[in-house]
Amino acid sequence: MPTRWTRQERFAWALVALLFAGSVVNYLDRAVLGVVMPQIRRDLGLTNQQYGWAVDAFLVAYMVSYILGGRMADRLGCRRSVILTTVFWSLAGIAHTFVRGLGTLSLVRALLGLGEAGFYPAAMRGAAGWFPPKDRAKAVGMFLSALSVGTLLTPPLVAWVTLRWGWRASFLVTGCLGFLLLPPWLLLHRRIRRVYGAPDPEPAAADPAGREADPVPLRRVLAARKYWFLLGARAFSDGAWFFYLFWMPGYFQEVRGLSLARVGSLLWIPYLAAGIGAILGAWASSALIHRGFGLDRGRKAVLLPSALLCALGGTACFVPGYPLALAILSLALFGHQSWASNIHTAISEVTPPAHVAVLYGITGACGTLMGALGQLVIGPVVDSTGYDPVFVGAGLMYVTAAGLLLAAGRIEPIR
Repeated sequence: MPTRWTRQERFAWALVALLFAGSVVNYLDRAVLGVVMPQIRRDLGLTNQQYGWAVDAFLVAYMVSYILGGRMADRLGCRRSVILTTVFWSLAGIAHTFVRGLGTLSLVRALLGLGEAGFYPAAMRGAAGWFPPKDRAKAVGMFLSALSVGTLLTPPLVAWVTLRWGWRASFLVTGCLGFLLLPPWLLLHRRIRRVYGAPDPEPAAADPAGREADPVPLRRVLAARKYWFLLGARAFSDGAWFFYLFWMPGYFQEVRGLSLARVGSLLWIPYLAAGIGAILGAWASSALIHRGFGLDRGRKAVLLPSALLCALGGTACFVPGYPLALAILSLALFGHQSWASNIHTAISEVTPPAHVAVLYGITGACGTLMGALGQLVIGPVVDSTGYDPVFVGAGLMYVTAAGLLLAAGRIEPIR
């Protein structure tokens, strides 16, 4: 028995390592646009509002694909879903090389969103299947920290490529990276098949101790108040995150006066802070649960302070000098990913195992919808009055998210 469990743990963490790598490339591909936003706007003759429309094309497609991808992951499993989504988004990323105006930019952004969104429900299904609840946040924190690693690597890599060969080359280079993920992913699952007799087993979910005696129908979860309040908590925080992801590099260039090269050398700092927050937040809540706090107290003991840190980001636009603004945003992004590791895990803990991917996908879709609606406001506001109201609004969104978390009640399975 000890040998079996040691082998299972090795497979589980190898799975997380590859999901981490996939998440790095996933976020790197989507974050390219934010780094080269001033150059694309200039070359294609776009206003901030039109740039917001292109971002919205990504977010609307992302929203739809989050739900469809969740359904696909529940039916096809983690392995096949990850392969399909990786190939699709990589081809869409390469297609950015050929854009000629707002229409084609919006089209390829939509295709990128369709491919990228399905990856995360598949990853969450893998984590929920291979890890019991007390350790699940560690796995989720690992592949969510990859979001920060991807956005951390994007400014220096994209700035280096763009300054030498132009912004089109940056999409070509980053789009090709996804294909490097496929050989190790296929090799891992070939080894899993040899050991378990199936390419997509879920040892933690298949454990009789964790099996549902009376599976909860999907419609009952969709009628539960707890689920919708947690969905709202994630949606408001996701809306603020998409602002930071797509507008922060442009803000430092257009308002704080940094060059593209300077952005490339500095903007990795807040994303590094975000990655550290994802890991520390996940491990802190897991440690509290191991010490007897329970799911509810253990998660909220990390979630609520993280939300307060995030709210500080609303003050970044008012401080003098870019170093202090960068420091405040680094704290805010640290808080966001600490929050995200735990709110994403909490959603998987209240939902039935049979529906975890599609229900997680619905929360992601609503978060993306919040981000998409925000883009319709952000572009005109930035064009007319500047960034200040948007930063304040982003800070208040985290306060709202914390209130919704408390209104959801205890973090425990819906029965």
